[in-house]
Amino acid sequence: MASQSFDLIVIGAGPGGYVAAIRAAQLGLKVVCVERENLGGICLNWGCIPTKALLRSSEVFHLMHRAKEFGLSVEKAGYDLDAVVKRSRGVAAQMEGGIKHLFKKNKVTPIMGEAKITAKGKVSVKTEKGTEELSAKNIVVATGARARELPGLEADGDLVWTYRHALTPSRMPKKLLVIGSGAIGIEFASFYNTLGADTTVVEVMDRVLPVEDKDISAFAKKQFEKQGMKIMEKAMVKQLDRAKGKVTAHVEVGGKVEKMEFDTVISAVGIVGNVEGLGLEELGVKIDRTHVVTDEFCQTGVEGVYAIGDIAGAPWLAHKASHEGVMVAEHIKGMHVHPIKPGSIAGCTYCHPQVASVGMTEAKAKEAGYELKVGKFPFIGNGKAVALGEPEGMVKTVFDAKTGELLGAHMVGAEVTELIQGYVVGRQLETTEEDLMHTVFPHPTLSEMMHESVLEAYGRAIHI
Repeated sequence: MASQSFDLIVIGAGPGGYVAAIRAAQLGLKVVCVERENLGGICLNWGCIPTKALLRSSEVFHLMHRAKEFGLSVEKAGYDLDAVVKRSRGVAAQMEGGIKHLFKKNKVTPIMGEAKITAKGKVSVKTEKGTEELSAKNIVVATGARARELPGLEADGDLVWTYRHALTPSRMPKKLLVIGSGAIGIEFASFYNTLGADTTVVEVMDRVLPVEDKDISAFAKKQFEKQGMKIMEKAMVKQLDRAKGKVTAHVEVGGKVEKMEFDTVISAVGIVGNVEGLGLEELGVKIDRTHVVTDEFCQTGVEGVYAIGDIAGAPWLAHKASHEGVMVAEHIKGMHVHPIKPGSIAGCTYCHPQVASVGMTEAKAKEAGYELKVGKFPFIGNGKAVALGEPEGMVKTVFDAKTGELLGAHMVGAEVTELIQGYVVGRQLETTEEDLMHTVFPHPTLSEMMHESVLEAYGRAIHI
C-alpha cells in the first residue's frame, strides 16, 4: 500500500492522544491518529468514565436507603446489576461517539490498527484490511498503560478480576477481596460494598490511599469501616488458591499468614506502560521500568518523537495526559509553551466519601524543610454540607509560614472532586494565604469550607 504523508502521527487515541491530535489539527497540521481498540482509550472506555457511571448508580442506591432522613419513603429499594452495567457501557459508547465527531470536525484522520515505528518519521500500521505505511516529521506516542499483574495473582476473569472484569461483571460478588487501595481499588471497593458485597481491602502500605495526606487517609478509613468494609494495612496477599466458586487468599500481616475465603478478587496493584511492539528501543528511545523517559516538554531525546500520558510516567492521570497533548501539539507548531508542574495537578478519587488533593502533603512539606501553617475545617461546620445530609468530611490546607504560598490542599467528603480545582487555580497563579482570605466565597456553598480552612491555618476561622 502506498505511503500516506502527514505532519503528525499520533499513536493512541486516549485522553492524551486524541487531544494532541485535535489540538494539532486546530493549529493547521495534517494529523493521523492510530488506535488499536477504542477512541478515547482506557480512560473513556474502561476507566474514568464508566467507573463514574457505576459509582453514580451506587450513590443513588445509597441515598435511596437514606430516604427517611429526608422525609421521603422508598419501598424495597433494589437494583438490577445488568442494567447498572448497561448504563455504564452506554455512557462510554456515547463519549466515544463524541470523539469520532470531534475528529471529523477537526479533520483528524483516524486509523484503527496496531502501529509500529519502523524508522525515523515512519510508522507501519497493521489493520483489518492490511498494512498501511505512514510518514511524518513528528510522532507522538500516547499508548497508555494496562493493569499490573503480580505472579500468582493473575486475573482469570472468573474468580480474579482486573478493572475490566469489574466493569462488566458476570455476577454480583458476595464476598469480595480488593488487592490495593489506590484510586482504582478503593473505587471498586466502594461500588461493590455499597451494593452489598462483604468487602475486604488489603493494602501493602501503612494506610489506605497511601499517596494522600495522612489525616485524609485516616478520615477516609474510618468512613469505609463505618460502611462495613474491612481494611487490612501493612498486609500482603502472598498466594491465591483457586477452586470451584471460591478463592482462598493467603494474607500476610504482622509476620503471620492468615487464610481467608472469597468468591471474587479484584487486583488493583498499579499499572505498566504499553511500550512493547512499538519499535521504541530500536529507535533509541530510553525505557525505564515500562515507561518512556522524557524531558519537561515530553521529548524522548530522539528527534521528532514525543511521549505523553501514562506511558511517559507519573502522575498517571487523564487530565495530565490531555494537558501534555495540548502542550506537545503547540511545541511542534513552534509556539512558546510552559512545562507541566506535577505539583499543580490534582488527584481525585471517587469513592464514598470522595477524596481530592493537590500539591504537597503536610509530611512531604516538612520533609522539604518548610515551616508550616496548617488549617483544617470540618464539613459539620458548613451549612450546605449539613443541609445536604453530608456532614462527614474535612478540608485541609498547607502553607509556607514564611511566604504564605499554598503548598498543598487535601479534602475528603461530598463533592470534593469538584471543589479541588479552586485550589489548583490558586497553585497555578501562585496564590498566597492573603489572596484566598480576601476572596469572597458564595453562601451557602461547600466552597466556603475552602475559605475557612485557609482562615483556620492562621487562627482566623469563624465557624469552628
